[in-house]
Amino acid sequence: MSHDYRLYPLGDSGIVVSFGDEINFGIHKRIQQFTEVLEQSLCKGMIEYVPAFATVTIYYDPWIMSEKGRRNPYTAISTYIEELLFRQEEKSEAVARQIEIPVCYGGKYGPDLERVAAFHSLTPDEVISIHTNGEYLVYMIGFAPGFPYLGGMSEEIATPRKESPRNSIPKGSVGIAGMQTGVYPIETPGGWQLIGRTPLTLFNPEKDSPSLLQAGDRIRFVSISETEYEAQKEVDEDEY
Repeated sequence: MSHDYRLYPLGDSGIVVSFGDEINFGIHKRIQQFTEVLEQSLCKGMIEYVPAFATVTIYYDPWIMSEKGRRNPYTAISTYIEELLFRQEEKSEAVARQIEIPVCYGGKYGPDLERVAAFHSLTPDEVISIHTNGEYLVYMIGFAPGFPYLGGMSEEIATPRKESPRNSIPKGSVGIAGMQTGVYPIETPGGWQLIGRTPLTLFNPEKDSPSLLQAGDRIRFVSISETEYEAQKEVDEDEY
């Protein structure tokens, strides 16, 4: 692994490993490799780690990490992380999960579809075609539980956020904000342009793995009718 990384503290119980300052697949791959090694080598005192677009933040217990005050906790955790990065060998790329997300576009499920189409002088059907023809990479999960940040959307339908966010967006809503598209896993306020809705449940706190999607997944959106949406929603709710 390249040693092009930077470590810096986050308060008195966190450390950030930065692999760059942009969103790209190369940095994403390095983060995936590092978190795999980190997961296999968790040391006493580490609490959790949080991967993002270009960083991994690690939280730890300063008292345990300092060996009950015998050494500086930040020096201890940073030395440990640097040893992991130094020892790490290039891993063969894991086979990404391929996941299809059914979406009912437009109408009451996607109230901003026509607005996105007009912004680009396209028809709603053309926006749907562009959106469903892309393959998207889940870079990270954040903002709300289970919310996927996806890369790979075409510039042809990139649209600014709404000037005034909605107070409540139904779970399953599929939206666009700038160069990103994503799916709201729970009901929450938000300012993305809503173009459709999926009947799938993306987040269930009762499951061992609450988030349906994980960083590294490959996503394709599939257009379905309102009848298909209602039928799949009923099946999905029965399963949960």
